[in-house]
Amino acid sequence: MTGSQAEPTAATVASPTTTTIDGAADNDHPLLLHSETSRAISDKLQRVTGVLQDMADVVNAETAAALEGIPVPGEGVGGREDIANAPMSPGIPPVAFGAGGPMLKQFDESTVVSRRGSAAGTPPMSVKGIGNKVAKPDYSESKIVVAMVGLPARGKSYLSNKLMIYLKWLEYNVQVFNVGQLRRTRAKQKAQQSGVKEEHNASWFSHANQQANNSRDQLAHDSLEMLIQWLKDGGNVGIHDATNSTLSRRASIEARVAKEPDFHLIFLESFCDDPAVIAANVALKVSSGDPDYKDMPPEEAKRDFLRRITEYEKVYETITEPHLSYVRISRIAFYLMNLHLKPRSIFMSRHGESQFNVAGKIGGDSLLSPRGMQYAAALPALITDNIGDAQLTVWTSTLRRTIQTAEQLPYPKLTWKSLDELDAGVCDGMTYEEIEQAYPDDFANRDDDKFNYRYRGGESYRDVVAILRGLYAYFHNLPQEELPYLKIPLHTVIKLTPKAYGCDEERYTLPIEAVDTHRPKPKATSPVVIPSTARQYFVPSS
Repeated sequence: MTGSQAEPTAATVASPTTTTIDGAADNDHPLLLHSETSRAISDKLQRVTGVLQDMADVVNAETAAALEGIPVPGEGVGGREDIANAPMSPGIPPVAFGAGGPMLKQFDESTVVSRRGSAAGTPPMSVKGIGNKVAKPDYSESKIVVAMVGLPARGKSYLSNKLMIYLKWLEYNVQVFNVGQLRRTRAKQKAQQSGVKEEHNASWFSHANQQANNSRDQLAHDSLEMLIQWLKDGGNVGIHDATNSTLSRRASIEARVAKEPDFHLIFLESFCDDPAVIAANVALKVSSGDPDYKDMPPEEAKRDFLRRITEYEKVYETITEPHLSYVRISRIAFYLMNLHLKPRSIFMSRHGESQFNVAGKIGGDSLLSPRGMQYAAALPALITDNIGDAQLTVWTSTLRRTIQTAEQLPYPKLTWKSLDELDAGVCDGMTYEEIEQAYPDDFANRDDDKFNYRYRGGESYRDVVAILRGLYAYFHNLPQEELPYLKIPLHTVIKLTPKAYGCDEERYTLPIEAVDTHRPKPKATSPVVIPSTARQYFVPSS
């Protein structure tokens, strides 16, 4: 079960196949990638940008109506035919992109397919080889350089990190190479070695400052070299997160990448000229602990950063090179404003303790236990205490225990079969002890590689990522191999608040006992994974 506060977003995003600038098609600048593997990555890039474009109108209509408590008129939940047909990853729910309801439907009991637990006294005989691992896609030939373009405070780093997380989720090997981080790292090393602290104020970013200009060029060059070497060592997509704001800088990137056989280059430009949005983004940057300004008073930091932007504006050249492959994101003022200034929280919870949980059985479609019913009764007060009168939509799976858990929440509810628990196939309704006895080979294979192992007649974690662990791992950018072992306890609400550089987390554990359903990784040498980048808050259970 997940709950998401509405996030108003709007964007116009150019399609990589026929570049659109402010709504005007320009067929002189197509995105040309020549290998099938690299074309596949460009398609995934198009999904990231295309979702914003295709969903904008519907999201705005739904959000505006939600804010006023008025039902959204239109053609069903999705509203628009082209939205329903928008390309989406089957494994990533639209909440990850602030999207609306085309993938969902209002709950109707007649549509629920009951999954009853296997009650056979004698399980089927174990047949070696039926339970298989899922073959991991081979993207080893994909070598893509994505070079960001744009002035400071235009959301380049946010877009870089979102693109990285999304493509990683699709199992590409992706890394962001941020020139600003490299600059700060080297400045810190220099200060430790020589005792001299290098000042990176606005004057350091002036193109009239030749020494600093040379240093910035060297940093951009070194960052690109690190990216290229990383691709040679097995990476698929390297994102060069820098301003890359002049024709000469982009020409140097193009010339360097062209030396590498089978490497492909895409420029991604983020463009915004709305003064209010820029000012808001600057305010957020200097107030959120940006490393460049952590030791500077807020007002002084704001003035300095605005001067830095002015220095870049003096030499900024938008992408006009007809021979380059590029995507230009423009008219995203409203999107960026809400993206930065109004962070939205997503509340996640497992169902209350079920009868199968108490019996130690997996899968099935059992009802809640008495303690699970207590959790369902206590849940509304906890959520209301957190969000007050804010609007919220509850997403549940189609299983009875989840619907029972959510039925007392006073919010609109949508069911989504993709949120159903992983299908355990012939093992549905069995305990782990019964599985080990009936299918010893399968039990051992699953312990060996839980993410890739597919239950006979059922699913693997790789098949089904749109479940609570998958969503949690997605927002925290955790490796997929860690996903099956994340501890998501019963009777606990997890509040995630996505930010530009990560995801804040708070946990609320209600004082209602429940069985522990977590199975740690066999022969594990490290504790259960909890992301170190999140800020954790735990409410005592008693």
